[in-house]
Amino acid sequence: MLTLFHHPICPHSRFVRLALEEYGLPPRLVEERVWERREEFLQLNPAATTPVLVEEGVPPVPGAAVIAEYLDETRGLTLGEFRLLPVDLGGRIEVRRLMSWFNDKFFEEVSGALARERVYKRYIPAASGGGSPDMETLRAAKSNIRYHLTYIGWLVRTRDWLAGDALTYADLAAAAHLSAADYLGDVPWDEDETARNWYARIKSRPSFRALLDETLPGVPPSPNYANLDF
Repeated sequence: MLTLFHHPICPHSRFVRLALEEYGLPPRLVEERVWERREEFLQLNPAATTPVLVEEGVPPVPGAAVIAEYLDETRGLTLGEFRLLPVDLGGRIEVRRLMSWFNDKFFEEVSGALARERVYKRYIPAASGGGSPDMETLRAAKSNIRYHLTYIGWLVRTRDWLAGDALTYADLAAAAHLSAADYLGDVPWDEDETARNWYARIKSRPSFRALLDETLPGVPPSPNYANLDF
């Protein structure tokens, strides 16, 4: 049994959950509020960030990118032609490039800011940086998301999926970060129809069901969050 320390709105956690579901490995979920800095969690990941994957017999695996590589190394062959990290060198580079785009750049500019300002600050003590959301940060995130949608649309117009002809980690990373923003109602889907249609394809996959079924206490999802025909 795999155990995943995560937070429901954490985009990196959502990426790993999608990947695990694609592998047919639904994990035991442990919600972690990283701002509480639990000693037991810090022993798993001194960086105090989610997600962290725990599997018996191996060290804790911290971070979305590291977990993705670990899953490919230990289970990649089981997916055959549907492997989430391609076999060819060029394909692997492109998938890793796009994973970094969404897990690093999109997170910094959009999804991380939205999660922090709209959700995490509700639970963090004011003395530690919690409280009301910073409206300037939210405005910047909502502005930044537009060019990311345009980029997704451009990629999909030139390929079947973000990184090529098959679904890969690149698609799961992008969808995970967008799903966090979509939960909060902060995705202007009318901005790019191609990007919206691509997301609808991902959203309709069985691996997405668990995310769509979840709600955060006190933070209801946007009206069309779980709607497959949004």
